[in-house]
Amino acid sequence: MSDMVLDVQTLPEMIFSRISTKKVRIHEENGSIILTPIIEKKQNFDVLFGMFSDGRISTEEYMKEKQFEKELED
Repeated sequence: MSDMVLDVQTLPEMIFSRISTKKVRIHEENGSIILTPIIEKKQNFDVLFGMFSDGRISTEEYMKEKQFEKELED
């Protein structure tokens, strides 16, 4: 049997209530079924762009806008 990855909510409630991750790997070894929780890696900050993760505005653009607003106030 090859390894499979399942959402823990597809498992019976008695089992998934004891698993703290969202996904689990199922592996068969010597006739035994082994469930291994999968810890998802957090998103790297390298992927984020500027001030916001959705990439609508870069840090440089944000700073330019703030400088422009400050100049208008003077």
